[in-house]
Amino acid sequence: MKKKLKIPVDNVELESNLVIPDGAKSIVLFSHGSGSSRLSPRNNFVAEVLQKAGIGTLLFDLLTEEEDEVYETRFNIGLLTERLIGVTKWLIKELPKIGPANSTRLSRNSIGPTSLRRGPSTGPTIGYFGASTGAASALYAAAKMGDVIGAVVSRGGRPDMALSACPDVKSPTLLIVGGDDVPVIGMNKEALDALRCEKKLEIIPGATHLFEEEGTLEKAAELAKEWFKKYLQQ
Repeated sequence: MKKKLKIPVDNVELESNLVIPDGAKSIVLFSHGSGSSRLSPRNNFVAEVLQKAGIGTLLFDLLTEEEDEVYETRFNIGLLTERLIGVTKWLIKELPKIGPANSTRLSRNSIGPTSLRRGPSTGPTIGYFGASTGAASALYAAAKMGDVIGAVVSRGGRPDMALSACPDVKSPTLLIVGGDDVPVIGMNKEALDALRCEKKLEIIPGATHLFEEEGTLEKAAELAKEWFKKYLQQ
């Protein structure tokens, strides 16, 4: 199932693209970096890899076109976090109305008793994928949403911008960084030390910040897929 949606959050409507493969029992929400959008070619590439693995995806704009024109708003992590939380809550409530038959179970399990039990067959059904500064809002949101969020993956992220939230994150968290993205490696190591959940840092040799080098984005997408398959309900 593929749908283009306008999700109401904070008195605005956020443009969104929802894809739920047949039989999917989990879904990943994408939190893009500043200046990017739901149309990000890199995030869409990762989303397609997840979809082929039977995982649903929701890519959406964290800001309206008007808001995105204001430079400071792009880096307002507090606002971006509240938008991500708002979209998550909307999805849990509305998915049974707009999705396929199996989405009722997906939404119910996200907030029901089974969402508190981790594991490959009974784990939570919602994950976050954050890129660049979007990783910070993903971690802040995961800390606030608790056990509802089953896993977090950061690609070339700035989790150091969410250091105060890191100790409260319960979701297993994977940090993926390019081997040639030296400053960001240090930032991710700092966040790794602050996290108290199950965690892992993966450094992809030869990759720079945007993972533009041949095969590097594919490697990052594969790592993300395996992490979500391990920790989200299958």
